Order: sequence, then structure tokens, then C-alpha cells
Amino acid sequence: MVPHLITALTGPINELEQRVLESMPAIERWFRLEWMEHTPPFYSSVDLRNAGFKLAPVDTNLFPGGFNNLTPEMLPLAVQAAMAAIEKICPEAKNLLLVPENDTGNSFYRSNLATLVRIFTQAGLNVRLGSMDPAVVGPTELAMADGSSLTLEPLLRTRGRLGLKGFDPCTVLLNNDLSAGVPRSIEHLHEQYLLPPLHAGWPTRRKSQHFKAYEEVAKKFSKLLGMDHWLINPVFTPLQSADFSAGAGLEELQTQVDTILNKTRRKYKEYGIQEKPFVVIKPDAGTYGMGVLTVRDAKDLAELGPRKRLGPVAEGEAEHQIIVQEGVVTHERVHDAVAEPVVYMMDRYVVGGFYRVHADRGVDENLNAPGASFVPLAFSQSSQLPRLGEKPGASAPNRFYMYGVIARLAMLAASYELEVTDPEAEIYA
Repeated sequence: MVPHLITALTGPINELEQRVLESMPAIERWFRLEWMEHTPPFYSSVDLRNAGFKLAPVDTNLFPGGFNNLTPEMLPLAVQAAMAAIEKICPEAKNLLLVPENDTGNSFYRSNLATLVRIFTQAGLNVRLGSMDPAVVGPTELAMADGSSLTLEPLLRTRGRLGLKGFDPCTVLLNNDLSAGVPRSIEHLHEQYLLPPLHAGWPTRRKSQHFKAYEEVAKKFSKLLGMDHWLINPVFTPLQSADFSAGAGLEELQTQVDTILNKTRRKYKEYGIQEKPFVVIKPDAGTYGMGVLTVRDAKDLAELGPRKRLGPVAEGEAEHQIIVQEGVVTHERVHDAVAEPVVYMMDRYVVGGFYRVHADRGVDENLNAPGASFVPLAFSQSSQLPRLGEKPGASAPNRFYMYGVIARLAMLAASYELEVTDPEAEIYA
């Protein structure tokens, strides 16, 4: 299905789609060369926003949940990508230890775990679940909605290796973003692959580092296509000095909001865009769409109380580190509800995706919030099989191929980011 795009079909994004399709051989070669120099994240998901005049990533998750939202038709792609990823890292791998979030009470998250177990089992691995939750002291059954169950077991650290009772894995796969901190049990593992690496977790990772890397990638890609990188790149600035709990940093925040709004206004004027610009203020670390605030005028910040300037943030997050980012509206609709595409990748391959849909949110608001629903994207047949010659904006395969290209740019930016923040990088330099 192609969602309803309420902007005109002659806007810059349709021109971008056409340029991307015409440049497909050059684009795919460019990606191949990049992957010769850089290692992709083991798996990732990217939230995109299509404004009709701009298409940009607004969040990149290196510990993606939500695999349960991929359709069964997409799973063969995921299995093949998992095989390729594991073969590259540990060709002789037999056992995979999957470490989930501590909170496994959500039935949707359990379905995500079940899907991951299925993918890696079909990729030829023995898969078991090991919990970092100290409350899990023995094998614990997790009931599934379809009547099946998963078994969660306590992690066992033995002589520098992480495993379970009677289970010694070659590879440990985290599906836990470490927002609550890094347990000592998973540090300094001996001759085991930990994926993603610890510095991909939120105690180390910062969105500002990611978007700085993405800006570099977007400029390279845009030079290849002979286009303005702003069309795929949201302007941003980090702010390290805000302390909303103490009411400090308001003046600096207002200054940065004004700066981003003015840059956006100039671009809107250049492209004849009849929209009112806005910014999104969010924590520089953390996920789940928490603590996200939409602002259209810096003066509005003064009217909010210190605690309301940024909503609740996830456990362990530093509230004084924030990012001010150009807002990108979404002009896509699924059944008259606001929607945004989310693209899933494993290794360097697009394996699927879905539309996050929220009937109670506006085009300029965060959709990653309670009440969201999910409609699968048709990536199973179309992400790598665009239909050349079709009218821009009218073809699902062409639209989804373009989404996959932009998502892969964000994935490449994540690989840049992880190289820069790797604590062992200096050892090998």
C-alpha cells in the first residue's frame, strides 16, 4: 500500500525520488564502497519523516524492538541478513544468547523477542534468552498471546564469559539499550562477541554525535547526486548546559531555538515552502520517544514551568544534555491518521518496515507515543526492486526504495558514530 501523501505530487521529494531512481547504480556502488571501509551496526531501525518537500531521519535505534511488526513475508529477508551478519562476525557460531530489556511484561515486546528468536533459529543458531534483571533467579516462562511461551533464564558469568547454565554462546546479542547503566556482568567479556558494543548503549551514546555523523554522510551522498543536503538532513544543535529541574539554561535554549528556526525559515523561503517552521527539543540520550517537545516560537518556552520544558525521560538519562533539532512535518496519512515510516535493517540490508500511525497526534508531533499503531510497509517485494519509468510519487516500490536509501544513510552514520566513540579505537590507531 502507498499511504496518502497530502502534499502536491510535484514537490522536491518527488524530484528526489526520480533522481534516486536514475542514480541507483551509482548509489548502490557508493554504499558498497562505504561498507568496505565501515562496519554496519548489527541491527538498527530508523524513523523517517516525509514532509513532501523534505525527507529525513529523526531517530536511529541501535537496539530495535518491534520486529513483531514485520510481516511474515519479510522474515526470509531478515533470516538471510542474519546469516550474513553472523557469518561475518563468527562463522563457526552455534549458540546465540539474546539479552532482552529487563521489563518483559509488555506483550508486544515479548512478541518482538519471539520474532528475533525465530529469525536467528532459522539462521541456524541455538537461541536462548538471558536476563540482566536480578529478579530473574531461575527459568521463567513468558506467556505469549498465541498460547506459546518463551523461557527467560538468569545470566551466568563464568571465567570472563557470559552464558546460561549449560549454555556457552559464541555471540551475545543485546536487545537492551542499557538506559539503566551497564551491568558489570557484561563488561570485559573474554573471546565472545557482544553485539551491539557497549558504547552503542545510552550511557555513552548521544543523538548529537549521531546527527553530526549523519550530516557528514548526507553531504557526501548529496554531492554524489548533485543536490542540496538540506533536503535529507535536519539541522540541529546540542545543548549541554540546560538544567530544567533548577530552571537554568532557558536563555541559551531560546537562543538556539531561534537560530534553528531562522535557518529553517531561510530554507523554506528558498524553496517556496508555505509551512510554519518548528523545532523539536529532546534528550540527547534515550529512546521510546520520551521527553520530546515541539516548539514553534522560543518565547513559548518562558511560559512553561521548568519541569514541563522537557517531559519525563527514561531511567538513567541526563536531563541537562539535550538536542534542538529542526522539526520535519509528516504529510503522510494511513486511514486519515498521521503516519511516519520506520525502516528495519540487519547488517547492511533493509529487511522490512512499517508505518507508525497515531490518530491523536498532529503532523508536527512525536508519533512514538502511547496510542500508536503499526501498518506494515510492502518492503518484502519492493525495497530493492523499484519500477523505473513510473511517475514519481505514485509507485509503492519507488517510494519504499527511496525510504530504504535514506535509512541506510542513517545506518552508515551510526557506523561512523560508533567508530568515533569506540573506547578501544586508540589502541589500534
